Formats: sequence, C-alpha cells, structure tokens
Amino acid sequence: MAKNYDLVLLGGGTGGYVAAIRASQLGLKTAIVEKEALGGTCLHKGCIPTKAFLRSAEVYDAIKKSTSFGIEVPEAILHFEKIQERKRTIIERLHQGIQQLMKKGAIDVYKGYGRMLGQSIFSPLPGSISVEFADDRENEILTSKNVIIATGTRPRSLKGLTIDGEYVLSSDEALDLQTCPGSVLIIGGGVIGVEWASMLADFGADVTILEYSDRIIPLEDKTLSASLSRNLKKRGIKIVTSANVLPDTLEHSDGIAIRAEIGGEQCTFSAEKILVSVGRVPNTKDIGLENTSIETERGYIKTNAYGQTKEAHIYAIGDVVGGLQLAHVASHEGIKAVEHLAGLPVEPLHSDLVPRCIYTHPEIASIGMTEDQAKESHAVKVGKVPFAAIGKALVYGESEGFAKVIADKTTNDLLGVHIFGPHATDLIGEASIAKLLDATPWEISEAIHAHPTLSEIIGEAALAADGRAIHI
Repeated sequence: MAKNYDLVLLGGGTGGYVAAIRASQLGLKTAIVEKEALGGTCLHKGCIPTKAFLRSAEVYDAIKKSTSFGIEVPEAILHFEKIQERKRTIIERLHQGIQQLMKKGAIDVYKGYGRMLGQSIFSPLPGSISVEFADDRENEILTSKNVIIATGTRPRSLKGLTIDGEYVLSSDEALDLQTCPGSVLIIGGGVIGVEWASMLADFGADVTILEYSDRIIPLEDKTLSASLSRNLKKRGIKIVTSANVLPDTLEHSDGIAIRAEIGGEQCTFSAEKILVSVGRVPNTKDIGLENTSIETERGYIKTNAYGQTKEAHIYAIGDVVGGLQLAHVASHEGIKAVEHLAGLPVEPLHSDLVPRCIYTHPEIASIGMTEDQAKESHAVKVGKVPFAAIGKALVYGESEGFAKVIADKTTNDLLGVHIFGPHATDLIGEASIAKLLDATPWEISEAIHAHPTLSEIIGEAALAADGRAIHI
C-alpha cells in the first residue's frame, strides 16, 4: 500500500531538510527520503567539519604566535585525534538538532535510497518514490502531489587519479585523516582547495597547489585572488598556476607523484598525499530521471526560476541544479520552491544577492560583481580601505587585508563588496542586507558603525567610494 503525501523530498541535506520544515509550517504533509544522515554533505562532509578543522588550525597557529600578545606558551602540541573528536561532537550535536526539528514538524523520514517511478497504478503522474532499504525490508512506495529533488553532488575526480582514500583523497576522505601528513599536493586552487591549503599549512604540512587557471580562486575579484596568493606564499605554500595535470602519470615511490604540463614543459610533483579538489558532480544517476520528462544539462537538472523542472509538480534545488553550489543557496531555493508549489507569491533568488565565503586565514567574502565584471557594463567608482586603518584589527592582531566597495558612478547603485581579512565571512552580512535593500555607498556610510569594531571597515570603504574616507 502506497503512503500519500503533499510533498516528498528526495534528499535530506541542507536544502532538503530546510524545505521540509517550511512545508510543514505551511501545513503540508511532508516526507524526506535520505540514504545517509540528515544534514547531507554540508553537515557531515563539507561546511561544518571543514570549519571545525579550520578553527582548530587557527587556534594552533594563534598559540604559536602568542608571544606577540605578550603571552609565552612553552610548546603547542597538536593532537589530531582530539581535533577529530571535536569535529564529531559538533556534527552529532547539529545532527540531533535536525532530528528534533523533524519531530517538531511531524516530518516523516525514510532512511533509504529513493528512485522516482513513472506513471503507474500508484499515480497517473511520474514522480512517485520507491524507497529501497539497506536491510531486508520490502520497498515502500510514497506518492505525493509534489516532489523536490535535493540529491546534491559528490567530489569530481580526474582521469588517472582514482580516489583510493590512502594516497589520493577527495575532501571526503581528507576529513577522516588521523594524522596531519608531512606534505600534501592539492590539485585545484578553487574554494575547497585553498581552504584545505590554508588549514594544512597551519597544521604544519608542506603544501603545494596546482591550479589549471592562471590564478587561484579564478571566479573571484582579482584583488582577492592576488592578496590570497601573496598570503599563502608568505606562509610557505607553493602555488603553481596554468598547470595542466597529465592523466595516467601517477607514480608511487616514497609517497606519490604526478606530472603536470606548465608552459609547455612537463614537471613532476610529489607528496605524501594528493588532495583532488577540481569541482563536484551532480547526484542524478539512478534516481529515476529516465521515468520522467525532466531535462538535464551537463548532468545538472534544468529548472525555471522557481525550481520547477519540465514536470511541473517536480522541483529541484541546491547543488544538483548547478549554479552557486552553496548551502545557503540550497536552503533559500528550498524555501522558495515550497512556497511556489504552495501557491504563495515568490520572488526568484537572484545570484547577485548571494554572499560567497572562503574560510582561509584570513577569510574572504564577497557579494555581487567583481570589479572587472562591473566595468563591462557600468562606469564605476571604487572605495578600498585596508584593515591596517581599523583599530580593532590592530588590537585583534589581524590587520592584513582590505574591504572594497564597488558602485555605479552615475546611479550610486551598489554593485559589489569584497573583503579579505579577519572575520570577513561575518562582515559580509552587512553588505548582503545593503544589496537586498538597494542601498548606496552614502546610505551605508550614514549607518553608525560602533567603534572599535571590525565592521567599521565597511563604512570606511563606502566613504572611500565617494571620496570621503576619514582614516586613509
């Protein structure tokens, strides 16, 4: 006998469980099908565990530099097993919280593998979900008025670099390291790659980044890329750009080695471990797409601005649709998809309102256009202020970096904000609100920023955009 719902979510990651909660709030009978643990990649293999590692690395580095604060510590000793234990404790606490939210919302959770069925005796429309369990229970069939696909992505590999979990790792396997390797070769200088590089360097590893593009974090503003590159190199991290890793050149000796073509020449790079960080692949295989008219592009599910697929009652959200693959994007897409299928008025999510965060040390955060992008279609004015001009940054002992505000010279529209420095990922919240409310640099500067705080740099950068900076 099939079980009937108003909404079934295929995937219980950040996008899926948030969408389920919103559906429950709207009175929809809701179920989630998740083959692993609620919270998905973000909670168990991504955002939360990596940030727990990064925080431990930051504390370890701060202790080693404590003499600059007048505090002498005889020796900082790294206990990697305790770092792992702390990570697991944080994950479990958050996981329990999500489970409680499911109970609070009366949301049914099926731990199993879900596949969409075509038209059948259960439903005249495709999209009923067959749930396959790991034990010997029979499959359950869930019928629903609406379905949201939120199956996420998995790490991409490179030809000739099979992820073996011992020598060649993705970020998934790296999170299970029991000791810090002496040396790591990171393939890919995007967000995940530079975060791991920063973290491992703070832990004491010898790190090399190989990046195919001509600069690391190539999708971000060039000033952010250049500043981060200088910082990482200063900390002993080797960065090789325009590096084309050659397939099938993996060699084992004392550790592991790979060859890459750089400027027409082949070079060999070796380390104890290789971390492959070259993007992610959508989880669309074997979920029953072939039983529907849903279309894909490069493996990602095609949707309209509200998350609807070609099957109007089936939506897709989060990483599986491509675009900005960020947990907070998945959550907002999930909420908007639920409200749309419930018949509420919905404003589509606009990518220029999405903050982007990189948790290196110092951090990077940005929203809106890069300076080069803005100049393609606008006459721009730019305000840039260093953290060295901010008293709290000096007190904090973290004065490297800057904040940059980009605006249209004619209309004063805020086009982009970019921050490199302490707590950048927290500071970007003000810029996010400013973008949402269509604030101008003048309006940002008129907001009173408490002194001494790091947030003063946003007001100063806004003043600088209008040629009115006070402290530079």
